[in-house]
Amino acid sequence: MKNLLPLSLLLFLGMGNMLIAQDIHPAIVNTVREIKNFVAIPNDAEQLDDMKDNIIWLKKAFVRRGFSIMELPTSNVPLFFASGKIKEDRPTVLFYMHFDGQATDPSKWDQTNPYNVVLKEKNGEQWNAIDENALNNELDLNWRIFGRSVSDDKGPIVMFLNAYDQFVASGQTPGFNIKVILDGEEEKSSKPLPGAVEKYRELFEADLLIINDGPVHPSGKPTLVYGCRGITTLKLTTYGPVKPQHSGHFGNYAPNPAFTLSRMLSAFKDENGKVLVPGYHDGITLSPDIKAALAAVPENTELLKERQQIAVPEAVGSSYQESLQFPSLNVRGLQSAWTGSEARTIVPEKAVAELDLRLVPETPGQRQKDLIRTFLQDQGYYITAEEPSKEIRMAHPNIVRFEEGSVTEAFRTAMNSKEALWLQNTLRTAFKEEPVNIRIMGGTVPISPFINTLKIPAIIVPLVNPDNNQHSPNENLSLERINYGLHLYEALFSSDLTGI
Repeated sequence: MKNLLPLSLLLFLGMGNMLIAQDIHPAIVNTVREIKNFVAIPNDAEQLDDMKDNIIWLKKAFVRRGFSIMELPTSNVPLFFASGKIKEDRPTVLFYMHFDGQATDPSKWDQTNPYNVVLKEKNGEQWNAIDENALNNELDLNWRIFGRSVSDDKGPIVMFLNAYDQFVASGQTPGFNIKVILDGEEEKSSKPLPGAVEKYRELFEADLLIINDGPVHPSGKPTLVYGCRGITTLKLTTYGPVKPQHSGHFGNYAPNPAFTLSRMLSAFKDENGKVLVPGYHDGITLSPDIKAALAAVPENTELLKERQQIAVPEAVGSSYQESLQFPSLNVRGLQSAWTGSEARTIVPEKAVAELDLRLVPETPGQRQKDLIRTFLQDQGYYITAEEPSKEIRMAHPNIVRFEEGSVTEAFRTAMNSKEALWLQNTLRTAFKEEPVNIRIMGGTVPISPFINTLKIPAIIVPLVNPDNNQHSPNENLSLERINYGLHLYEALFSSDLTGI
């Protein structure tokens, strides 16, 4: 899952995990060992043969639990699909996780091989390896396992399997049909997924999609996330002389594209960070109930500002959570000529701004880009989609090349929907406290097209610790979070879903 960790972790970093009071699950040791077995198979999505080895492991693991399985061909890495016994009189829940992982640089890890899981305990600020046989003695839930994809996302897959084992061994039957879709290219934006959904749509039919990816809220409390912002991009290029010119000879004559670009960008927002493009926030209303739900998310604003070393945040919303309810307009990169030791006394020939626009369901990506285009035209800029010809350059000042990126739309499930209320009640009953309910997270997940195509409610149920270093060296997963995940899955399997 993309961008959730950096934003959420800052809110409570340094406060420590608030451990959920739970008995140690009987399957925790086997879960740790099965995670180790699974992680031992490299899973860089760029390596197709490695991904096929992962699918072989998954086939054996799910068949052993009595699931029917299918390998679904796509334009690249196949999808893995598993299904329990389907009963027509029951609702169906589709679980989504992914089995690919980020590439590794072993030189940056505190262990020889990132795919060889190591059990560690903390001593001061250091994590020291301990013998795996310690698992046979009294467990310390503060221990962690370190290895690529232990948290993102192989750990949750194995938690699912072991919780299912325990549930079935107790003689129980889930109150709903179970389907599982495992993605092998999530870390590469899941590009084949939308097409695969169209192709295998009937196979994926369900009443609810549960996404088990990403970390819980930094408070450590049970967490539900009801949506993700979408994203699209723009590249804006302004032009000066056709070639860089000597600033001494032409500094007061040839228009400097960096100043053209800076005037354009400064017109997009006011001094408080609010977007000035007409219509950019149209359609968004925050009712008193919604504002109350946003305010209920525990935040530490002063710590967030301290970690980012900013005096005053932008005022798009009255809080961090409220700011996420609006589309953003972000300058993610700027370029014009040379800087530093390579700086030259020239008037540059062009200046470039790369923008990303985060989207909410009320603000589709194409609409937002069209609003920006109209705004620039009304400001007197000449818009072109291609590199301007000599004729265009000679005929128009203030030329802007307007290049559009693809769109991943946002998704959001109502926090008071029957599916949401079922999950809230399940977590509340299992863990004896109110879950943290996050209406929409700031980042974008590549499976949004998958969700929007299926047109079913989707809710993220994260499992892992927020300081898990996903995508980075020393990725880790705490035993406390493994314990939490096992209990959570069993609570889900046990819960009556017949009402949805």
